[in-house]
Amino acid sequence: MTTALHMNKKIVRRFLLQTQALLGRWPAVSLPSGPNQVLSLIRSLGCVQIDPVAAVTGNQHLVLGARDLGYTADSLNTLLSDHKVFEYFANAACVIPMEDYALFEPVRARLRERLAPSLQGLEKTVQHVLQRLKEEGPLPSRAFRAVERVSGYWDSADVPKTKDTTLALNLLLDSAVIRVVARQGNERYFHITESELQQQGLPKEDMDVLVQRQALLDKYIHAYRVVDARDPRLGWLKSTAAERRADIAARVSDGRMIPLKVEDVATPYYIRAEDEDLLLHMEREEPHYDPSGPVRFLPPLDNLLWRRERIVDLFDFHYKWEIYTPEVKRTYGYYAMPILHGDRLIGRMDPRLDRKTGVLTVRLLSMEETAPPVEEWITDFREGLQFFASMHGARSITIEKTVPKELKKQLKLI
Repeated sequence: MTTALHMNKKIVRRFLLQTQALLGRWPAVSLPSGPNQVLSLIRSLGCVQIDPVAAVTGNQHLVLGARDLGYTADSLNTLLSDHKVFEYFANAACVIPMEDYALFEPVRARLRERLAPSLQGLEKTVQHVLQRLKEEGPLPSRAFRAVERVSGYWDSADVPKTKDTTLALNLLLDSAVIRVVARQGNERYFHITESELQQQGLPKEDMDVLVQRQALLDKYIHAYRVVDARDPRLGWLKSTAAERRADIAARVSDGRMIPLKVEDVATPYYIRAEDEDLLLHMEREEPHYDPSGPVRFLPPLDNLLWRRERIVDLFDFHYKWEIYTPEVKRTYGYYAMPILHGDRLIGRMDPRLDRKTGVLTVRLLSMEETAPPVEEWITDFREGLQFFASMHGARSITIEKTVPKELKKQLKLI
């Protein structure tokens, strides 16, 4: 049986940050990144979650920008229109490298079965949408005129509010009958999946189902790197707790994964066997670790934050996205972004970008009580916030409130 590795919490979190491309200083000189560089980063991460909420910009752009100094949204849009990536459900709706398309057939099959009755209920609208896409090529949702209003599955009440064509597009998208082939801002352009796959010569979904399931679990493990069997999302497939434990146990038994006992952490974690050398190397390099910046601001759906319990275990940081919390009950704000400095999460920033005025407003900057002394991070923070503002087109920064209060004067950004 594979022997468990016993490891200090700090080493494990640095290993996780390293594999997430979040450790170390920015390069002294950086040129704008092209699509190939962005694709390499997405492959390294496994996938990147998409979200339309844009207090500053979309989650996918914030994730990539936190890791790549020269990232621009144009590169990701180019990858999508060039069919180098596709959008589908992994951790949630994600951008995924196109070579992984076949792996997600178990997810597509489950959704097709679940959504078939809804598609049948909209059969006339569905056929109209597909016919137009077949004849006219990629189209956005606004190109379709609704015949009636229906209740979309995202509606809060059972009241017809949604265009029938919009619901049809979303059902077809979730069933993978169509897919997103381009974006202009948040506007998606749809086309029929099969025709696109044939044109691009991409692999069909002819892999054995069990092979696909195991390959998808492998991809999940690659994306998470530090894994626990309790995660209900394990493998991005529906499974019981017993099945999840069995999947991990099988990989430990045949040497593909190694149990990890983290000091002062009760949860059993696991890493890939091929990552053992990197983890041990980081343990040896511990005396030379530089705890300084840069400061990075992580969006609420950043890859690092996918498993909240892991963030508590490794970073002693409790995070909840308060977007669905009534405003009067929020503690940190609508879009509070965790602040990463070196290997520690030291606080949260709730930003708003007004693109018309070019002002980035930080409604609340709240530092953890356990954050290091301010002199250890304030220079890195100033540089990080100014870079964040310029990266997203802001010309000035306003900070409305800080915790502690005296921090606002120390920053002197206004």
